[in-house]
Amino acid sequence: MGKKKESTPLTPEQVIRKSLHRLADAEDIRSFFVRLVWMALLLGILFGKVFGLTSVKNNEMSPRLSSGDLLLYYRLDEEYRSQDIIIYERNNREYIGRVIAKGGESAEVTEEERVKVNGSVLIESDIYYSTPRFEDGIEFPVTLAEDEYFILCDYRANAIDSRVLGPIKKSEIKGKVISAIRRSSL
Repeated sequence: MGKKKESTPLTPEQVIRKSLHRLADAEDIRSFFVRLVWMALLLGILFGKVFGLTSVKNNEMSPRLSSGDLLLYYRLDEEYRSQDIIIYERNNREYIGRVIAKGGESAEVTEEERVKVNGSVLIESDIYYSTPRFEDGIEFPVTLAEDEYFILCDYRANAIDSRVLGPIKKSEIKGKVISAIRRSSL
Protein backbone atom coordinates (compact mmCIF):
# COMPACT_ATOMS: atom_id res chain seq x y z
CA MET A 1 0.00 0.00 0.00
CA GLY A 2 1.02 3.51 -0.66
CA LYS A 3 2.20 5.77 2.05
CA LYS A 4 -0.12 8.57 2.97
CA LYS A 5 1.48 11.90 2.65
CA GLU A 6 1.13 13.77 5.80
CA SER A 7 0.06 17.33 5.34
CA THR A 8 1.45 19.94 7.57
CA PRO A 9 -1.10 22.13 9.17
CA LEU A 10 -1.39 25.61 7.66
CA THR A 11 -0.43 28.56 9.69
CA PRO A 12 -3.05 31.24 10.27
CA GLU A 13 -1.23 33.56 7.88
CA GLN A 14 -1.32 30.95 5.12
CA VAL A 15 -5.05 30.34 5.65
CA ILE A 16 -5.74 34.09 5.43
CA ARG A 17 -3.60 34.44 2.29
CA LYS A 18 -5.37 31.49 0.64
CA SER A 19 -8.82 32.94 1.47
CA LEU A 20 -7.85 36.38 0.20
CA HIS A 21 -6.57 34.86 -3.05
CA ARG A 22 -9.90 33.00 -3.60
CA LEU A 23 -11.79 36.18 -2.75
CA ALA A 24 -9.69 38.21 -5.20
CA ASP A 25 -10.40 35.67 -7.98
CA ALA A 26 -14.14 35.87 -7.30
CA GLU A 27 -13.98 39.69 -7.26
CA ASP A 28 -12.13 39.71 -10.61
CA ILE A 29 -14.75 37.46 -12.17
CA ARG A 30 -17.60 39.59 -10.80
CA SER A 31 -15.87 42.78 -12.02
CA PHE A 32 -15.45 41.28 -15.50
CA PHE A 33 -19.15 40.43 -15.78
CA VAL A 34 -20.22 43.85 -14.50
CA ARG A 35 -18.03 45.51 -17.16
CA LEU A 36 -19.35 43.15 -19.82
CA VAL A 37 -22.95 44.06 -18.94
CA TRP A 38 -22.13 47.80 -19.04
CA MET A 39 -20.39 47.43 -22.41
CA ALA A 40 -23.36 45.52 -23.86
CA LEU A 41 -25.72 48.18 -22.51
CA LEU A 42 -23.61 50.99 -24.01
CA LEU A 43 -23.42 49.26 -27.41
CA GLY A 44 -27.17 48.63 -27.26
CA ILE A 45 -27.84 52.32 -26.67
CA LEU A 46 -25.34 53.45 -29.33
CA PHE A 47 -26.67 51.12 -32.03
CA GLY A 48 -30.28 51.33 -30.90
CA LYS A 49 -30.63 55.10 -30.66
CA VAL A 50 -27.61 56.87 -32.22
CA PHE A 51 -26.30 54.65 -35.03
CA GLY A 52 -27.75 51.91 -37.16
CA LEU A 53 -26.42 49.18 -39.42
CA THR A 54 -28.06 47.81 -42.53
CA SER A 55 -27.03 46.07 -45.68
CA VAL A 56 -27.83 47.10 -49.24
CA LYS A 57 -30.45 44.67 -50.55
CA ASN A 58 -30.29 45.50 -54.28
CA ASN A 59 -28.39 47.58 -56.84
CA GLU A 60 -30.73 50.61 -56.93
CA MET A 61 -27.89 52.85 -55.68
CA SER A 62 -25.32 51.49 -58.15
CA PRO A 63 -22.49 52.33 -58.80
CA ARG A 64 -22.01 54.10 -55.43
CA LEU A 65 -23.47 51.26 -53.37
CA SER A 66 -23.81 47.63 -54.40
CA SER A 67 -25.89 44.76 -53.13
CA GLY A 68 -24.30 43.34 -50.00
CA ASP A 69 -22.51 46.52 -48.89
CA LEU A 70 -22.85 47.28 -45.18
CA LEU A 71 -24.03 50.80 -44.28
CA LEU A 72 -23.52 52.67 -41.03
CA TYR A 73 -26.09 55.44 -40.57
CA TYR A 74 -26.62 58.23 -38.06
CA ARG A 75 -30.13 58.44 -36.60
CA LEU A 76 -30.05 61.84 -34.84
CA ASP A 77 -29.81 64.20 -37.84
CA GLU A 78 -32.52 66.85 -37.71
CA GLU A 79 -32.18 68.15 -41.27
CA TYR A 80 -31.27 66.38 -44.47
CA ARG A 81 -29.70 68.21 -47.40
CA SER A 82 -29.72 67.68 -51.12
CA GLN A 83 -27.45 64.78 -52.13
CA ASP A 84 -27.51 63.12 -48.67
CA ILE A 85 -28.00 59.36 -48.89
CA ILE A 86 -30.65 58.24 -46.43
CA ILE A 87 -32.31 55.08 -45.16
CA TYR A 88 -36.09 55.25 -44.94
CA GLU A 89 -38.97 52.89 -44.31
CA ARG A 90 -42.32 52.71 -46.05
CA ASN A 91 -44.88 49.89 -45.91
CA ASN A 92 -42.60 47.89 -43.57
CA ARG A 93 -39.85 47.84 -46.19
CA GLU A 94 -36.48 49.56 -45.95
CA TYR A 95 -35.24 51.71 -48.85
CA ILE A 96 -32.05 53.64 -49.61
CA GLY A 97 -32.07 56.82 -51.68
CA ARG A 98 -30.58 60.23 -52.35
CA VAL A 99 -32.30 63.46 -51.25
CA ILE A 100 -33.14 65.53 -54.33
CA ALA A 101 -35.49 68.15 -52.85
CA LYS A 102 -36.70 69.06 -49.36
CA GLY A 103 -39.69 70.78 -47.77
CA GLY A 104 -40.88 73.95 -49.49
CA GLU A 105 -39.31 73.00 -52.83
CA SER A 106 -40.95 71.52 -55.91
CA ALA A 107 -39.60 68.49 -57.77
CA GLU A 108 -40.36 67.22 -61.23
CA VAL A 109 -39.27 64.46 -63.59
CA THR A 110 -39.80 65.73 -67.13
CA GLU A 111 -40.88 63.83 -70.25
CA GLU A 112 -37.27 64.27 -71.44
CA GLU A 113 -36.15 62.22 -68.38
CA ARG A 114 -34.57 65.17 -66.57
CA VAL A 115 -34.93 66.12 -62.93
CA LYS A 116 -36.04 69.64 -62.07
CA VAL A 117 -36.00 71.27 -58.65
CA ASN A 118 -37.87 74.58 -58.35
CA GLY A 119 -38.11 74.71 -62.15
CA SER A 120 -34.36 74.40 -62.77
CA VAL A 121 -32.77 71.32 -64.30
CA LEU A 122 -30.68 69.52 -61.71
CA ILE A 123 -27.11 68.86 -62.85
CA GLU A 124 -26.01 65.52 -61.41
CA SER A 125 -22.44 64.78 -62.45
CA ASP A 126 -22.32 61.52 -60.47
CA ILE A 127 -25.53 60.03 -61.93
CA TYR A 128 -24.92 58.04 -65.09
CA TYR A 129 -28.49 57.00 -65.92
CA SER A 130 -31.53 58.86 -67.22
CA THR A 131 -34.49 59.44 -64.93
CA PRO A 132 -37.66 58.12 -66.57
CA ARG A 133 -41.17 58.88 -65.41
CA PHE A 134 -43.28 55.88 -64.50
CA GLU A 135 -46.77 55.55 -65.96
CA ASP A 136 -48.19 54.33 -62.66
CA GLY A 137 -46.17 56.85 -60.65
CA ILE A 138 -47.12 60.17 -59.10
CA GLU A 139 -48.18 63.35 -60.93
CA PHE A 140 -45.53 66.03 -61.49
CA PRO A 141 -44.55 68.63 -60.40
CA VAL A 142 -44.71 67.82 -56.69
CA THR A 143 -44.59 70.60 -54.11
CA LEU A 144 -43.18 69.26 -50.85
CA ALA A 145 -44.58 70.05 -47.40
CA GLU A 146 -42.12 71.23 -44.74
CA ASP A 147 -41.56 67.71 -43.37
CA GLU A 148 -41.26 65.96 -46.77
CA TYR A 149 -38.39 64.98 -49.04
CA PHE A 150 -38.19 63.89 -52.67
CA ILE A 151 -35.88 60.88 -52.91
CA LEU A 152 -34.36 59.22 -55.99
CA CYS A 153 -32.11 56.19 -56.32
CA ASP A 154 -28.88 56.49 -58.31
CA TYR A 155 -29.72 53.63 -60.69
CA ARG A 156 -32.93 55.21 -61.87
CA ALA A 157 -34.37 52.94 -64.57
CA ASN A 158 -36.30 50.47 -62.37
CA ALA A 159 -35.77 51.85 -58.89
CA ILE A 160 -38.57 52.25 -56.37
CA ASP A 161 -38.30 55.79 -55.01
CA SER A 162 -40.38 58.99 -54.77
CA ARG A 163 -41.49 58.61 -58.39
CA VAL A 164 -43.55 55.63 -57.21
CA LEU A 165 -43.88 56.14 -53.45
CA GLY A 166 -44.42 59.90 -53.51
CA PRO A 167 -42.76 62.31 -51.06
CA ILE A 168 -41.08 60.74 -48.03
CA LYS A 169 -42.03 62.15 -44.63
CA LYS A 170 -39.31 63.00 -42.14
CA SER A 171 -40.85 60.52 -39.69
CA GLU A 172 -40.19 57.71 -42.20
CA ILE A 173 -36.47 58.47 -42.38
CA LYS A 174 -34.33 56.20 -40.21
CA GLY A 175 -31.05 58.07 -40.71
CA LYS A 176 -28.31 59.45 -42.92
CA VAL A 177 -25.62 57.12 -44.29
CA ILE A 178 -22.21 58.11 -42.92
CA SER A 179 -20.10 55.16 -44.05
CA ALA A 180 -20.19 52.11 -46.31
CA ILE A 181 -18.17 48.94 -46.02
CA ARG A 182 -17.83 47.28 -49.41
CA ARG A 183 -18.65 43.59 -49.49
CA SER A 184 -15.45 43.01 -51.44
CA SER A 185 -13.51 44.38 -48.45
CA LEU A 186 -14.97 41.90 -45.98
